[in-house]
Amino acid sequence: MSELFADRREAGTALGKALLALRLPGPILVLALPRGGVPVGAAIARVLHAPLGLLLVRKIGAPGQPELAVAAVAEGTPPEIVIDAEVQALTGADARYIEATAQRELIEIARRQQVYRQGRGAPDVAGRTVIVVDDGIATGSTMRAALKAVRRQRPALLVMAVPVAAADTLRAMRNEADHVVCLAQPSPFHAVGLHYADFHQVDDDEVLAALQDAARARLL
Repeated sequence: MSELFADRREAGTALGKALLALRLPGPILVLALPRGGVPVGAAIARVLHAPLGLLLVRKIGAPGQPELAVAAVAEGTPPEIVIDAEVQALTGADARYIEATAQRELIEIARRQQVYRQGRGAPDVAGRTVIVVDDGIATGSTMRAALKAVRRQRPALLVMAVPVAAADTLRAMRNEADHVVCLAQPSPFHAVGLHYADFHQVDDDEVLAALQDAARARLL
């Protein structure tokens, strides 16, 4: 299988150009899902000359299969929890398990809020065109939770943007946003990382550097 993108930054630049062609109404806010979505979101923000913010969301892994998403939780008051009913039925994850795991993931969300925002509040999305970005979508649980959390805050327009996604997942999610922009839906689709030549694990330092670079770029 040949890679579609050299790295997340290249994917984000291409995605930014596709979004630019839509002539979306302002004011625009780019919200990236840490950590992998941040380099993508930073590149989009640079193309659109828009501010970059974060939307903190965590996968809830199935019992004994932490990489298989049975649900996801996104920051908010209250937090937004989205459950994949099919995976839940297959894995036997009950409501008590999901709630307990969500509480543990909320601890990590709180840590990231402190590290990434350093005392600042979450961006205000009301009345803005909000572009929610990740580096790709496989099952879609985290993105679905993110979109629902943003929708609850009444953006003027909600856009989902990803470089690559599984076609069936994308079809199932089209009603979650006002616009969906995806550059590629390869088949077969096994994992997001297989479609990047460089798909290294993004750490906190890279997230902070991307946020700082995005802020500086808007001042130029």
